[in-house]
This record gives sequence, C-alpha cells and structure tokens, in this order.
Amino acid sequence: MATTDRQATTLALAHALSAAERGLAVLPLSRTKLPALRSPHRDDPAPAGARCHGACGRFGHGVYDASTDPVRIRELFAAAPWATGYGIACGLPPYRLIGVDLDTKTGTDSSAALRELALRHLFTIPETVVVLTPSGGRHLWLTGPPDTVVPNSAGRLAPGIDIRGAGGYLVGPGSRTDHGLYTAAPGTAHLTPAPCPPALLRLLLPPPRTAHPGPAPAGDHGRGLVHFVLTAHEGQRNTRLFWAACRAYENGIGPALLAPLIEAALGTGLTEHEARATIASAARMTGHRP
Repeated sequence: MATTDRQATTLALAHALSAAERGLAVLPLSRTKLPALRSPHRDDPAPAGARCHGACGRFGHGVYDASTDPVRIRELFAAAPWATGYGIACGLPPYRLIGVDLDTKTGTDSSAALRELALRHLFTIPETVVVLTPSGGRHLWLTGPPDTVVPNSAGRLAPGIDIRGAGGYLVGPGSRTDHGLYTAAPGTAHLTPAPCPPALLRLLLPPPRTAHPGPAPAGDHGRGLVHFVLTAHEGQRNTRLFWAACRAYENGIGPALLAPLIEAALGTGLTEHEARATIASAARMTGHRP
C-alpha cells in the first residue's frame, strides 16, 4: 500500500475515534465513499443475508457496522486497511443525527433553494456543524427528537438537497476520497449539532396520505392571507408576502389574490416591483407559472 494511503488510513482512524468520543457511531469508508468492508453474504444464494444487520457477528453490514466502541472501531479499520475515510451513522442516539446534503452537481443552487424553503415555511437554520465537500457542497448536521424517524431522501425537499436519516450515513470531516478531502467549515468543528427546526422537521417526514377536497375558495382564507401581509412590520414584509403567496398558490387561489396581495404589500411600504417579484418567486416555488 502506498505511504499516502497508509497516512490517510491512520488519519481517518484518528478522526473516527475522535468522533466516537463525542458519541457518534462510525464505520470505515473507501475512497469511493462506500463502506470499506464487503458484505459477508455477497455469495449467499438466498436473500436472507440482505436482511442480516450484523446479527451473524461478522463485519461488512454497511452502516450497521457503525460503533462508538474504540476497540471495535480499531478492529473495523484493521479489517479494512485500504479505508481512507469514515462514515457517521445517522438516526442513532444520543444525537439522532440528520444530515442536510446541499449538493452542487445538479446544476441548481441548493443553498438558495434551502433559503427559499426557510422563507416559505418560516424557519431559520441554526448555527451547527457544517462539513465542506470536495465538490463545493455542504453537509449541515442537525439532531432529531427521540420519537421521530427521519427517512433518507434525494431531491424530495428541493432539487440538489438530499437528506441522510435513519439507515444512512454522512462522510466525516477528515475523510479523503477520490475527489478530495472533507473538512469542517471554519468555526463549526467543535459545535454540538443543533436541533432541527420543527417546521423543517415536518418537511422531512413523509406526509400522511389524505384526500384533498379540492381548491379552497378565495373567501375567508384569502382575506386572512391579505390581512397577514397587511399587519407585517418592517423586516417581515417580504417574508410574510412570500409565505402568504405560497399558501394562496397551494390552495388554488393565487391568481385571484394577486391584485389584493400586491395592494396589501404596497400598503406595508414595498414597491410594486418588489411585490410582484416576491409573488412570482412563490409561484415558482409551488410549481406554478407566475
């Protein structure tokens, strides 16, 4: 093995042990970001091995190998001397980690998409651990409540935003891959992962299947949205207008409320250009033509 690979393995093990001291369960990863140890059931003729999550006692069960025990972690890395990185299992106590993966490879601005979601649903991303990826993306570390299971998803929240939840893992800072090094963003390495905002958490959970009765009339609901905009204070005007416009389009009354919302926005001090631009952004976010 090349000296550089040995050094990368040694550094990955050191970072993995440090993460485990903080209560994060880890497993060795190869340069491809995949678990370094192959499944012991890969040659089994029956599918039973696919349902084995480590009960057989052997290594090679992906994220189910993850551990906070330093002895086991050293054994995992000893069994995979080619590992140059480590993964951090999500969804496990004490943090029940949720990873928000802001990708750059899709050609979309995932950071802007997250900001629009925050405006639309009235939440802010707290100060938390941020890991910078070799491709220019970011992983935001958040924590979930003990009674909630957040599933993995890809692009469901918005294009370019993937979620790592129960059964998934994040590439840990200090890992070296074929594309480069994962590093903690300056000033965030020693932070404790922050709780996921409740409004964002609701977006991460699969919505219950319910029958929708159809578009709501533009009556009381429409007047309530207009009033919501009219009562905005300085610093809230764009946010409230964006939120109200999103709700209007989602309920099928966006076109009918266009003029009343613009008039209400003008009453709060926004210009007509600002109001129309904000409403057009809400229409695009909800999948409608402005």
